[in-house]
Amino acid sequence: MDKHTDHRKRMKDRFRNEGLDHFEERYVLELLLFYCIPRKDTKELAVRLLEHFGSIVQVLDATAEELERVPGVGEGVSTFLTLRREVDRYYRIKRDEAVADGPLYTASDFEKYLRSRFAHQRNEVVYALCLDAKCKPLGCVFLGEGSVNSANVPVRRVVEACLNANATSVILAHNHPGGVSIPSPEDVQTTVRLAQALRSVDVHLSDHLVFADEDCVSMAISGYYKPMI
Repeated sequence: MDKHTDHRKRMKDRFRNEGLDHFEERYVLELLLFYCIPRKDTKELAVRLLEHFGSIVQVLDATAEELERVPGVGEGVSTFLTLRREVDRYYRIKRDEAVADGPLYTASDFEKYLRSRFAHQRNEVVYALCLDAKCKPLGCVFLGEGSVNSANVPVRRVVEACLNANATSVILAHNHPGGVSIPSPEDVQTTVRLAQALRSVDVHLSDHLVFADEDCVSMAISGYYKPMI
């Protein structure tokens, strides 16, 4: 067994026995890189990535294009690291959907169901959570990227998403990456406009949630939007 193979075995055994709690960031990243660089030493690249981005959080949040600016990072490494992030996000979405196996009544219920969809998002994205008459989820529809009042999310698309799901009510949600969760005046205006359009097809816009990092504001509870019953 050569020194690289021995080192890899010791790192893997340590992880299997102890988990990651006592690993330094460099060793966590080095361990990850084992699975996309099968035969070479990964220590140097792990250090280079940390020096370039500053922390393992920033490494794992980086886009493929940003990662590939680091010498030694090719398509295989950048794909693996970004795939790991997206698999984590996908897992959390599916877990939250499974946990919420029943009606969703409150803003807290909506937040728990939707939060994972905004993990690692660097741009504004918009979703519509469609509910049936008993407030059970019918599906969560991705409406587009960009601000909620932009041309990327036209009223017609929101209405069509609700009609296609045969929804009785809908929760709108979008994020403010790197900002605050306080709705903008444009968010409020667009919410009222969407509510009016949805009302014309007998769909009730129950709430509009705005996410920012770990915070979330319900426009209905905070008074920015007053749903008509």
